[in-house]
Amino acid sequence: MSVRPPLPYEFLPQVPSFPLTSEDITDGGTLAKEFIYGGDNLSPQLAWSGLPEGTRSIVVTCYDPDAPTGSGWWHWLALNLPADTTGLPRGAGASDADLPGERSFHARNDFPSNKYDGAAPPPGPAHRYAFAVHALDVDALDVAADTPPAQVGFNITFHTLARAVITAEYGA
Repeated sequence: MSVRPPLPYEFLPQVPSFPLTSEDITDGGTLAKEFIYGGDNLSPQLAWSGLPEGTRSIVVTCYDPDAPTGSGWWHWLALNLPADTTGLPRGAGASDADLPGERSFHARNDFPSNKYDGAAPPPGPAHRYAFAVHALDVDALDVAADTPPAQVGFNITFHTLARAVITAEYGA
């Protein structure tokens, strides 16, 4: 029996959470074909509320800790969303034009592309996909669209006031 890697948020500094919901995915559920790389490759709808005072921007990410890389796999990094954003519709990960706000953009994922790319695990056990919304204490992260995902994650961690996560699975 193999042991699954922990979710990265278990080892980062603890921060408060807030309500995060989705019409498309459930915590502990299975991703549908619409959200899979070989399917429709749409980002799921997400909605949140109750961000802490001092939130100046929001970041949305999707990360697979089970990828056979030793460092996981980043599927989505939507950065610098306005602090008053309360959600993203299904498919908002398709391009920067689908994100709210003038400063919002997609950083490079591990495929690499600058958008959402859905689950694409190799054959074997199901992988977990952690969809996280991060409330940040800065108006914008000081990173570029081609900044490596691990470096973006480093910057997210040091500016996070609160975080909420929904984790769903998919197996090939």
